[in-house]
Amino acid sequence: MPLEAGLLEILACPACHAPLSDSTAADTPELVCTGEDCGLAYPVRDDIPVLLVDEARRPA
Repeated sequence: MPLEAGLLEILACPACHAPLSDSTAADTPELVCTGEDCGLAYPVRDDIPVLLVDEARRPA
């Protein structure tokens, strides 16, 4: 996922405001919340992060 490093530094989880980290596990690009209690995974579609809580995948 070619997100610019500067963009990744300013993005935060909409639910808990923790920083996000990029993950490309299983060919599904995602931005994963680093918050201890949250952990939501937001999809990236066409190189655009979808930062909607309703679209996020809950942690297992």
